[in-house]
Amino acid sequence: MDIDPDRWLSEKISDNLVHQHRLEEVLYEGKTQYQSARVVRCTSLGVCLVLDGKLQSSERDEFIYHEALVHPAMIAHPRPETVLIAGGAEGATLREVLAHKTVKKAVMVEIDGEVTALSQKYLPGLSRGAFDDKRAELHHTDAREFLAKSKEKYDVIIIDLPDPIEEGPAYRLFTREFYKIVLERLTDDGLIAVQAGSASLTELLNLTAVNNTLKSVFPIVVAYVVTVPCYGGPWGLCIASRKNDPSLLSPEEVNRRIAARSLKGLKLYDGLTHLGMFSLPLYLREALAKQRRIITDKNPLYLYGK
Repeated sequence: MDIDPDRWLSEKISDNLVHQHRLEEVLYEGKTQYQSARVVRCTSLGVCLVLDGKLQSSERDEFIYHEALVHPAMIAHPRPETVLIAGGAEGATLREVLAHKTVKKAVMVEIDGEVTALSQKYLPGLSRGAFDDKRAELHHTDAREFLAKSKEKYDVIIIDLPDPIEEGPAYRLFTREFYKIVLERLTDDGLIAVQAGSASLTELLNLTAVNNTLKSVFPIVVAYVVTVPCYGGPWGLCIASRKNDPSLLSPEEVNRRIAARSLKGLKLYDGLTHLGMFSLPLYLREALAKQRRIITDKNPLYLYGK
């Protein structure tokens, strides 16, 4: 095995786990105002965005994560017209939101404009022109402050942020206080979708704590899982709402709504995939049920980030 450290992209998941990807080229390396940033080319994944040592997206498999994050919540809403995205610097989440013909306005709030610029330069295939769509509105500011000051209501709010690490900019957007702000900014039948971290057997703290924290605010909360190769395994997401439970949708109903929305070019998501993502294994259902941790501003959750 080639163990030359210059030839591998190493991502420390925890004190007990490291993921490595063969590295071909470093396209960019530096620091923004908020975090460290790298753009690299890996043999198996293609061009990748890495923030604070955590692999965020790869051009080869980004569709898996972004379709899974966006479409279950969007499909669960009967007619999503206004959407807010917190994070999502690459523009791929925005791309998937705008694929729904019902959407009239998509507001993307990404604190780090430098990462957005890097993504457009090195990974333009992820946004595919989404930033130029007349329905898109881009703000480079703190999403929590933006929502707290906003008077607008949204049908779907998508939280596409890095994991909560102490040095990073995102940990205040995983707390109960933030989710209460989100609830106030949702329409009556609105939904929030949250990237919630690893669903691997030994790395469940973030997913289970986010799920439990959402339960302290929303009457309906469901977790679901998709396997993302660049993240090294199963990845957890959560959807919360006052009224709509996406896990109750049948494959036939999901496919009907996909057709009605004229969603084209999907490579992951359809009715059968929807059913599979919400069919959680027993160990994960038990872990979600046992978790009592609630993430708050005074007691935030930090994951190892470097």
